[in-house]
Amino acid sequence: MKKITKLNKNNFFKGLFPLAIIIFLFFNPIKVHAEISKTEINGELMNASSEFLRDLDFETWQLVAYKSPLFEDKLILRVIGYPGNLRIDHPTSLQVDSGRKQWFLDDKTSLNFELANDGRQAAAEFDLNQLINSIDKNRPLRLSLSGVFSELPVPPFVVKEWRSLA
Repeated sequence: MKKITKLNKNNFFKGLFPLAIIIFLFFNPIKVHAEISKTEINGELMNASSEFLRDLDFETWQLVAYKSPLFEDKLILRVIGYPGNLRIDHPTSLQVDSGRKQWFLDDKTSLNFELANDGRQAAAEFDLNQLINSIDKNRPLRLSLSGVFSELPVPPFVVKEWRSLA
């Protein structure tokens, strides 16, 4: 003899809920990207890429890439830390690693009058052109700044944005 059971509405909807989430994510994938936006830098509005990233010690740093009229429209990378956490003896090079490749970006901080005279010493600028001109792919990078942070991972989507500014 077969036992007949009623269909429970709660069980029916519990089974559909995970399926609905899967269908939603399939048709609306989660996108992770940075954005180029107008940012005020040195008193001027200009297109810039701005991202907050954490180093391996869980300290947060803001990386801003922009074309600087002060440096013949070269691409500049500004590294900004929380005031009081960053004290750099200038000039110092920013080391960039990617696999077996390595670059040392020139310190341009002292050439920026506004930044050089900022008593907080919470930012430093580097020539990003030499790196961007030597890579042809959006590869992950690792930044190191002697005495400040030992490794700051930069994901490929940020590198893609930097390349689009160049």
